Amino acid sequence: MNLLTALAISCAAVALVGWPLVPLARGSQGTKAKVYACLNLGLFLVVILATMTFAFSGYLLAAEAPSPEITGVSSDSHGWAFLAAALAVGFGSIGAGIAVAAAAPAAIGALAEDSRNFGKAMIFVGLGEGLAIFGLLVAILILQRLP
Repeated sequence: MNLLTALAISCAAVALVGWPLVPLARGSQGTKAKVYACLNLGLFLVVILATMTFAFSGYLLAAEAPSPEITGVSSDSHGWAFLAAALAVGFGSIGAGIAVAAAAPAAIGALAEDSRNFGKAMIFVGLGEGLAIFGLLVAILILQRLP
């Protein structure tokens, strides 16, 4: 599979997953909003499963002759390493988003009452952002172990 085909498939997958979000952004409410949100989640899961299937079956991995420095390392191990790195960054970012969503309104409320609470409030927001940084560091460490 060449680069142009992979790019076209990636763009199509992003468009497919993002399509149900357009009516939500325009202000759909009630039952329609729930249907669009469920459709988005379903399409997202289909794209993830298809990506994993293609990645582990070798369609997305380049079919090249192994170079001497990586002889003995199967392409499956590279696929698992890339999946582990992506999961580390993804789950770290999701966790950071949840933590900041919980801490930021409380920090704003504390600042509204007394502006001297700025330092104390920002510590909790910064701790939430640290989760994303840790996920990124774990992904970098995983990818550095690849030959």
